Amino acid sequence: MSCASPYQEPIVVTGIGMITSVGPDRESTWRAVRQGVSGVRRVVGLEGIPDGLLLGAPVMQVAGMLHLAKVIALSRVAAIEAIEDSALDVDDCDHTRIACAISAHMGDTGWFAEHYGRHDLLPAEGLNWNQWLPNSACVSVAEHYGFAGPRIGHSTACASGLMDVLAAIRSLRDDQCDVALAGSAEAFHPLFAAGFRQLRVLAEHDEPTKASRPFDKDRNGFVMGEGAAMFVLERLGHAIARGARIYAELCGGTRMAEAHHETGLDTSGEAIAHLIRTSLERADFAPRDIGYVSAHATGTRLNDAVEARAIRLAFGSAADRICVGANKSGLGHLVNAASSVELALTILTLRDGFAPPTLNLEALDPECDLDCVPLVGRTNRVDHALKLCCAFGGHLAAIGVKRWNHASSGFGYPMEPARAA
Repeated sequence: MSCASPYQEPIVVTGIGMITSVGPDRESTWRAVRQGVSGVRRVVGLEGIPDGLLLGAPVMQVAGMLHLAKVIALSRVAAIEAIEDSALDVDDCDHTRIACAISAHMGDTGWFAEHYGRHDLLPAEGLNWNQWLPNSACVSVAEHYGFAGPRIGHSTACASGLMDVLAAIRSLRDDQCDVALAGSAEAFHPLFAAGFRQLRVLAEHDEPTKASRPFDKDRNGFVMGEGAAMFVLERLGHAIARGARIYAELCGGTRMAEAHHETGLDTSGEAIAHLIRTSLERADFAPRDIGYVSAHATGTRLNDAVEARAIRLAFGSAADRICVGANKSGLGHLVNAASSVELALTILTLRDGFAPPTLNLEALDPECDLDCVPLVGRTNRVDHALKLCCAFGGHLAAIGVKRWNHASSGFGYPMEPARAA
């Protein structure tokens, strides 16, 4: 199979690693998401935060990595799984040709807390100044493997993970590398929680698992969560030459901004609609091609309605045939890791031909009149999907995803379950 120049070759995903509140790895997370499992609960004993905060149940500190800040440890876990999943022989690679694009994060504030006598902000023993920088996770993962290609780390709120995937794609297309490890992680930090509480955007409900309610008429905010997702990305020719198994092709990514408000979206939905149209055009997708949209869908009152309006504007009548997913309903809002975890779940949605449910969607808001897969997931065998991200600060990003259907290098749909007689 001949391929174009590096500037034109398709970019494919050959490895995925993931850890979330509902699973310690990719497949366990995916099974839980498919089954509608929620990782949200009330937590106690978090430094600097009153007991009872709702959280996408924090992933426990990773065994063997207690010396690392939690966000760095989560990055490592997801990266290791992604590399192993890709079957990339890193010892036999030119390390100067492997990029590492991992989002920026809140650094270790322990030294600051100790200096100012704020012992309530002190993290676990052993964390230190060299994990303070927001690029510490990127550096740590790259140095764990000895990768010496480009290092990239965006800080663009909850668009960060997708921004880094798009930056990794650019590095591959520019022939700065042959392989890129890209993604993001998030670990709970009291400063983030305090900020969100001041903004009054955190959800509340008597039953923790019912709190996150994207697109529901009774939604009242989001729940914070923890986790990570990482991807191994390659040009198609490189992947085929080494016999790699391919999940999907990443097509037509777009990065732009909405110059409107720090936390709210333009209620017309035009900016997000423009993002969608541009991404479809760059991916060479028609609106009718798309069978699944992974929405940002935080569960906030205004932003869900605006996002739904934008999907209607961009897709027109084709919107009636699209399943719109809202993964934050069970995982919480993973902030920096949100878009990478949700991109991973989008790829698995295409791989298995199954749209996971939006939990707690008991009464669809009339302003969100889309098929948001309420309560129970369903078979949805489609070849094209779109991942949307609408972050605080006006950061907007989207990417088209195409299922890999080639029998020689890809996945077949799982067998249909046997029907009862």
